[in-house]
Amino acid sequence: MGFARNVEQLEELRIEITAAGGTCEMSTCDVGDGAALATAIEEVAERHGRLDIMVNNAGITRDGLILRMSDEDFDDVLRINLRSAFVACRTAARPMMRGRFGRIVNIGSVSGIMGNAGQANYAAAKAGLIGLTKSIAKELGGKGLTANVIAPGFIESDMTSALPAALREAVLPAIPLKRFGTGNDIAAAVSYITSDEAGYVTGQVLSVDGGLGM
Repeated sequence: MGFARNVEQLEELRIEITAAGGTCEMSTCDVGDGAALATAIEEVAERHGRLDIMVNNAGITRDGLILRMSDEDFDDVLRINLRSAFVACRTAARPMMRGRFGRIVNIGSVSGIMGNAGQANYAAAKAGLIGLTKSIAKELGGKGLTANVIAPGFIESDMTSALPAALREAVLPAIPLKRFGTGNDIAAAVSYITSDEAGYVTGQVLSVDGGLGM
């Protein structure tokens, strides 16, 4: 499972997928630019004649205690983590409805379920993502679409690697499985939610957090 935040990493990932026998196309845009994001999704649907699966996985953090959090830090996180998902879902819904099939997966967070000190903006965005997903699941279910949230806990990534060592050590005892998750753990959950076996699953939040949110 690979993650990419720039064009060079995307190209490396494309080569990895191709070498494994898969096919891959890539395009880039600023997900905070709603018009650019909508255009990118529309172009994929037009190029292939349909759109079956969409995973919204973009996210940023601007952590800080609420008394010190600026309006800009709050708005930036909501724009990238929640508004972009709204734009993507709205845009993808049209070709999915035409095809009478669609799997929408929004990547949330355990913070959106439990809250987290120092992450009022991030937790609010991820909690909002749950409400958004449940709403569109009710609106679009009759058209053959499902919409679900996967809520990761602490996952080994660029974001968590930047955490102070003391914080990482303090978090581990609270995780029943005593480890951080991996990208493969999330990929497996996405694979299930987008599969035929999950065709009767919609409007749900699947926590992949090692038991942290219990």
